[in-house]
Amino acid sequence: MRKFILLCLLVFTVSSVVFAQQMTDEQVILYVQEAQSQGKTQQEMLVELMKKGVTKEQIQRIQSKYSGKSDGSSEENANFMGEANSRLRTQKTYENKNKNISQDESGLDNLGSQKQSIKGLRAKSAQQRNGYGTGVNNNGQPGYGYNGPKSAEDAFTQQIFGHNIFDNEYLTFEPNINVATPDNYRLGAGDEVIIDVWGASQTTIREKISPEGTVQIAKLGPVYLSGKTVEEANDYLKREFAKIYAGVTGETPNTQINLTLGEIRSIQVNVMGEVVVPGTYTLSSFASVFHALYWAGGVNKIGSLRSIKVIRDGKTVADLDIYDFIMEGRLKDDIRLQDGDVILVNPYQTLVQILGKVKRPMYYEMKPTETIGTLLRYAGGFTGDAYKKAIRLVRKSGREHQIFNVDEMDYSVFRLEDGDMLTVDSVLNRFENRVEIRGAVYREGLYQLSGEVNTVKQLIKKAEGVRGDAFLNRAVINREHEDLTREVISIDLKGLLKGVVADIPLQKNDILYIPSIQDLKEEPTVTIHGEVADPGTYLYADKMTIEDLVLESGGLLEAASTTKIDVSRRIKSPKSTDDSNIVGQTFTFDLKDGLLIGAGSENFYLEPFDEVYVRKSPAYRKQKNVGIIGEALFTGTYALSKKNERLSDLVAKAGGVTSDAYVRGARLIRKMSEEELRRKEDATRMAIKVGADSTTLYVYTVGIHLDEALKNPGSDYDMVLREGDVLFIPEYVSTVKINGAVMYPNTVLYKEGENSRYYINQAGGYASNAKKRSAFVVYMNGTVSRIRSGSKTAIEPGCEIIIPTKDPSKRMSVAEMVGMGTSIATLGTMIATLVNLFK
Repeated sequence: MRKFILLCLLVFTVSSVVFAQQMTDEQVILYVQEAQSQGKTQQEMLVELMKKGVTKEQIQRIQSKYSGKSDGSSEENANFMGEANSRLRTQKTYENKNKNISQDESGLDNLGSQKQSIKGLRAKSAQQRNGYGTGVNNNGQPGYGYNGPKSAEDAFTQQIFGHNIFDNEYLTFEPNINVATPDNYRLGAGDEVIIDVWGASQTTIREKISPEGTVQIAKLGPVYLSGKTVEEANDYLKREFAKIYAGVTGETPNTQINLTLGEIRSIQVNVMGEVVVPGTYTLSSFASVFHALYWAGGVNKIGSLRSIKVIRDGKTVADLDIYDFIMEGRLKDDIRLQDGDVILVNPYQTLVQILGKVKRPMYYEMKPTETIGTLLRYAGGFTGDAYKKAIRLVRKSGREHQIFNVDEMDYSVFRLEDGDMLTVDSVLNRFENRVEIRGAVYREGLYQLSGEVNTVKQLIKKAEGVRGDAFLNRAVINREHEDLTREVISIDLKGLLKGVVADIPLQKNDILYIPSIQDLKEEPTVTIHGEVADPGTYLYADKMTIEDLVLESGGLLEAASTTKIDVSRRIKSPKSTDDSNIVGQTFTFDLKDGLLIGAGSENFYLEPFDEVYVRKSPAYRKQKNVGIIGEALFTGTYALSKKNERLSDLVAKAGGVTSDAYVRGARLIRKMSEEELRRKEDATRMAIKVGADSTTLYVYTVGIHLDEALKNPGSDYDMVLREGDVLFIPEYVSTVKINGAVMYPNTVLYKEGENSRYYINQAGGYASNAKKRSAFVVYMNGTVSRIRSGSKTAIEPGCEIIIPTKDPSKRMSVAEMVGMGTSIATLGTMIATLVNLFK
């Protein structure tokens, strides 16, 4: 049950707090059950349980009674645990902490658990302050009804500056106990004092100050120390001990007395107002205001950081401004707390937001006397691209919005009001003193329009002059007028530089363009084709030769012909007025030892847009490989020696066939040529696509009669080979396959002299949809033949009889597919061997 889960979680979260009332175990169980049925929140149940006197010991007792009935998996209970740990800070925890600082390490573990316990609520509070879950309301202020910022930048701008200082687990403001006792530390009940007496008399007294404010000293009785500072207590003890030790006072005392602190007491302070978890906290007597605020989870979303008051005995003894610490590191008002102090956090008075081009755009809490200048200091100042001369401010007047454009001179006097939103714009994307020069000068780019550069001639001089390829007859200025219209101004640059043409004044945003001679004509190139390492187009250079271009293209390939190199040249006649049927000139040269030879080769230079063709040597041949697999003596890959090499030649190179070879069943596997690939749709019936590494190989079977070819070399049976052919010579196969429209596709033994009807009967006979007259035989050598009725020679070993169906659209049965699959698998194995052979 949920009530048991809740109670078990409370065992690990609720610290012992003693209250006046006390509930029985049954009342606690009934209360939790009733509260859940009423829809009360976890925080409400927690507060009510505390008010009714529920203690840690009582929860442990209830938990032991119902041990093992909690799953501890509820997210709701997990949140409840975080809130309970944040709310219930107990005296026992702090006593353990203070005690174990000097004696025992277990207290530090308790303190670590206490710090860990508020993590959940501290993180939740930070999310609320940053806009997640609470966000901002319609007026731009933090509030409910907002699902959170849509980006990290939005999340940052929705934060309130300084509110996350108490969310930092590495910034706890924890007091340092391991320091010398401050002289101004005020003693109180619970402090342990150590009184050392040395000199003529020696003794050490270690006592805790009683609730009445006294310590018991032998021979003196109770000595009242509560309320005194350490310095005042030392002076007081000297006067008291003088009553029993003569050498304590006088001009030359021989007995010294010194009081120091041992274990310090705990104090209780109240943190009230706009904090995350208001309440009473038990802290070290060395604790400061910041430390108490840390344990209270910091200020909430409407809490003030600018005026945090410490009230002691009804009077305000300190008024803290957290911004002093954040901006300047000052802790002047972070006073040491005393028992019974009240820390009061009021709501903020003025909250403003600044957006745009500042370093920390977010919400800031302002005092009534602070101005825009102060806000800019809090926001880190302007960014580099900010428009600094004015800030736009939107204010809610109570009825409508007002807008103010605050000038730079008024930043220090313009006071802000609650709800103000300020925006700092960026500078305009334009220049007030820019001119630009482009083109054939040594230093293109942007220049400052000033007294040193305010004419065309001065700008060219600043750019270190024009280059040698500058076209001086004409330059242009692109000018933009105030109405954003454009004007192009032509310049006689040659006359301007010689001084015969008046210099032209420049205006802001003028762009001076000085063209290059190369810019005014098509970029000249030359192209080389054919048998070179890197054929392509290259930039033209004066007096470039064919040899130069061949070298630039990586040199000649092995297949290149050096007896015929052609150069094609354009017909150029820009002033011609007549048509001509001549479309180009061609020059042919030989190349020997890297030099041109032949008529006209002397001083032959390429011209722009010439194209050079390096032909392939007609006698150049790459190796062409064929393969032989199966029952040959030396299977593998062989190179063709001549164009018309035949099947018998390949068998002879392989050492002939083995004794197990079935020569009549040999077949040839051929790779499709480019022409055949273009016509592959006509040969789809026999083509098989096989994946070979990263390429795709298309092959098909050629029906041959190897037995006849070996008997009659050079005959028509002795087929001429081509590159990529693979000859497959199988072993003798003593079976016949029957597939297609039969009752049961089958494989049976070959029986010499039997006709096709015998074998079809071995497969159960024809199926009902069989096309009997269309039956055909596929032989091992790749040939196919129709079955003639009663023919006894049509069936050979290793062949396959196929009976078509009457309805071509009808799918094959499972048995038919199994039978066909056997044949395809055999062929696939053979083709895979082919692929591996040519790797």
